[in-house]
This record gives sequence, C-alpha cells and structure tokens, in this order.
Amino acid sequence: MKKQVLCFGEVLWDVIGNDKKAGGAPMNVARHLVQQHVNVKFASRVGADEPGHELTGFLKDNGLYSNLIQVDEKLPTCEVKVKLDAQGQATYVFPERTSWDNIQPDKDLVEAAKDASSIVFGSLACRDKVTHDTLLNLLDETDAVKIFDVNLRPPHYTLATIESLAARASVIKMNEEEANLLVGGSTGDIREMITEFRTKYHTKTICVTRGEKGAIIWHDYEFFEHPGFCVDVEDTVGAGDAFLASFIAGIVANKPMQRILDNACAIGAYVTTKRGANPVYVQDEIDNIKKSVTVK
Repeated sequence: MKKQVLCFGEVLWDVIGNDKKAGGAPMNVARHLVQQHVNVKFASRVGADEPGHELTGFLKDNGLYSNLIQVDEKLPTCEVKVKLDAQGQATYVFPERTSWDNIQPDKDLVEAAKDASSIVFGSLACRDKVTHDTLLNLLDETDAVKIFDVNLRPPHYTLATIESLAARASVIKMNEEEANLLVGGSTGDIREMITEFRTKYHTKTICVTRGEKGAIIWHDYEFFEHPGFCVDVEDTVGAGDAFLASFIAGIVANKPMQRILDNACAIGAYVTTKRGANPVYVQDEIDNIKKSVTVK
C-alpha cells in the first residue's frame, strides 16, 4: 500500500526587516511530516537566482529537496514582506508572479502524484492559472487522498478557485474564520457550518481549527471534538501547519479519528510554546501537554 505524502505549492522567504526565514504553508507541513517520520515529498518551483539557490540549500538541509523542485529561468524566487503590528500580529505582502506561480506538470511531478497516497495543497499556490491548472490536472489523474488546506491569503484567491479545489478534496482543513467566510448565511454554530459545507461539497472529512479552543472534525457522519490545551504561548506561527501534519500522519497510520485529533491538538499547542514555525520536537514536552488540563 502506498504511504508517501506529496505536499504541493509555494516555497518562499519571509522577510522581516533584515531577517528572512524559509516559509510557505506546504513546505512547513512537509517539514513537520519529516519530524513525524512520514515519507513525504515536496513539489514547488524556485527562481534561478541567489534567493532560489539559498532555498534549494535549505530544502536539502531539511530532507525536502528532490527532482520535484523545479527551477524557473525567468520568474524570481518569492520574497514576502512581513509586517508586524504593535500586538505582534503579522500581515504578508506578496509580490506579483514569482517562480511558484509557474509550476509545470512535468513527468517527475505527474509520476509523484500517481505514486502518492495523499496530496496536500492550498489555495495560495493557485492564484495564477499555470500552477492552478497543474494542480487540478494532478488531482484529476490520481486516486490519492486529496487534502485541501484552505489557508486563505486575501486578495490571492477567488470563490471559484476555492469551490473547484473543495469539490475535488477528500479532506478539507480550515480555521474558524475561514469557515465563517466560506459558509454564507450561517447562524454561527460551528456544527451547522460544517454540515452546510459538507452538504455543498460532499467532503468525507472536514476539520475546523479553533485556536486556543481546539478543533472539531466531521468524519464519516460523526463529529469529533477537542477543547484545546492550556499552554504558555510564545507565538502561533506554524501551529496550524503542525496540526495538519499530525492530522495527516494519523490518517496515513490509519489511527482512530479521536486519537488523531487529540494528538494534532497537542502538537499544535506545543509549537505555540516555541518561537518560529518549525521547532524541533521534544517528545517529553509534547507528552506533558497531552497529560495537562485542557482549556475549559
């Protein structure tokens, strides 16, 4: 049985002042999957420039470089300007067309998609027609579990794009704000929103993360919930990516859904206790979080 996960989409540099860090939700999910001992490949495209060479080196150092990292001779590597407000909340300024807007359906990528047990993708990489069409073709040609991480980045999406991706997804993960945005006319009750969303898209599994309030999952006509863990938060960067990676790892291992959810909430909470999107896992600390009192 195939066990390989393919993460598809953007890779970039987040630039904060004079500092920069490698980022992109699909890449972050892939890095967390590596830490969770899941067989994962990452597909993206960098520019033939110095930032692209640096990203390639970073991916090699983190076990994510392969023939699925394409190089664009014309478009630049993406560098995102990150602005922090007085409360430390970030806003992201994305440049116009960059290398990952031009991911091509080459032979290596098509074969990787066909060999994958799961494909993880988001909405941001689909802002341009080229990558959008490449992804849709991959999804239509594979029997892999299709995992849609909604991850809205205004103004880089359209409702039509979200609908086309959701219609193809086996699993959809979004946060509560995104659920409120995508399910118009809702009463605000999270279960009703999920039911409405599922009725429209016929998705097998829907996961809505709720920050410090944990998460709720609808799977095979049953709801599963976790109220969240009480931890001292350093920052929330990467917590959603860590949650999703743990969720995927549980699906790959065919674990019970409640156990998957409990573990994903613990991993997400752990990441918030550290600075940055991809802290090294310390299993004893994660285990202590699992034993701790959840948020009431």
